[in-house]
Amino acid sequence: MGKKKTKKKTAKKATKKKVAKKKTAKKATKKKVAKKKTAKKVTKKKVAKKKTAKKVTKKKVAKKKTAKKATKKKVAKKKDNLTKNLEDSLLELLRVSSTIIPDDVQKVVLKALKAEAENTSAKYAMDIIDANIKLAKMKSQPICQDTGTIIFKVYHPPGFYKQKFQKSCEKAVLKATKMGYLRQNSVHSLTGKNDCMNVGGGHPQMHFIEHNKKTIEVKCMLKGGGCENVGAQYALPYPPLNAGRDLDGVRKVILDAVQKAQGKGCGPGTLGICIGGDRGSGHVHAKDQLLRKMDDNNPIKELDDLEKDIVATANKLGIGPMGFGGKTTLLSCKIGHLNRLPASFYVSISYMCWAYRRQGISLKSNNTINKWLY
Repeated sequence: MGKKKTKKKTAKKATKKKVAKKKTAKKATKKKVAKKKTAKKVTKKKVAKKKTAKKVTKKKVAKKKTAKKATKKKVAKKKDNLTKNLEDSLLELLRVSSTIIPDDVQKVVLKALKAEAENTSAKYAMDIIDANIKLAKMKSQPICQDTGTIIFKVYHPPGFYKQKFQKSCEKAVLKATKMGYLRQNSVHSLTGKNDCMNVGGGHPQMHFIEHNKKTIEVKCMLKGGGCENVGAQYALPYPPLNAGRDLDGVRKVILDAVQKAQGKGCGPGTLGICIGGDRGSGHVHAKDQLLRKMDDNNPIKELDDLEKDIVATANKLGIGPMGFGGKTTLLSCKIGHLNRLPASFYVSISYMCWAYRRQGISLKSNNTINKWLY
């Protein structure tokens, strides 16, 4: 009996242990299930985080693209503004060049007006010139019906984009012609047609000169046909005047050109002279002298003396304003020089009429006008 009881107790204990083991196993299983659920949740969170990170990345990429587009738009807008500012500045340069005589020229014209005697043809001519200058300025209309060859001199820093600037100059010329500041004045030499609105076939003339400044300066000159027609070029020695290869010979041919011009160049005029160079460079350099200010002094004493002598002598020839006689045949004379070949000695003479139209501007970094040069 005792043995049976012991067996039963042992069996009960074994059963309890099995039950306990099962419970422990169930708990372990529950823990595993819980761990799996936790792992799944962690995985889901990681996936969610990755999705969120992807969305954030996409947003950042989108923002960057938007920022790039905005930057491109700003750059494009800035370029458009620079181009528009440049065209507006050049248009104003053309308007002022065509309608307003520069201050330095106006002073000399007024001096000539006072010099002529009352009740003379010369005084009458100078009065008309003075009235014309005032009327053109007041109405912002061309001083002369011949608005002339348009010459641009562009002084620029290194690395300058010339082609784009030239296009802006041409657009400004077209607009100035449409607005009446310039007249249609550029004729096709073969067909005789005058329909290009002053742009085409070497017109306007463009000259680009690199300088050491960071700024851009633009000078404009309008050179009429009447005064261009009386320009001249002499090759020294010139036997008809007994003019040799020296400054006395230069003086003789300059005064001969003035005498031959009479009033056909719409005097009183201003001379631009080049001593030396070749046939082409001499004429260009002679025109360049007309960009000097009327009241400046030649740094070379011999040429400074010659300039003053030419004006004083010419004004004693009796040709006078428009060839009507009087005391003012020339307003000024400006002389430059270039090296020449031993076999050649040219004197090139460019005649500018009383309607001395030249002006210049200095541009700001945004291409608006900083200051006027004359």
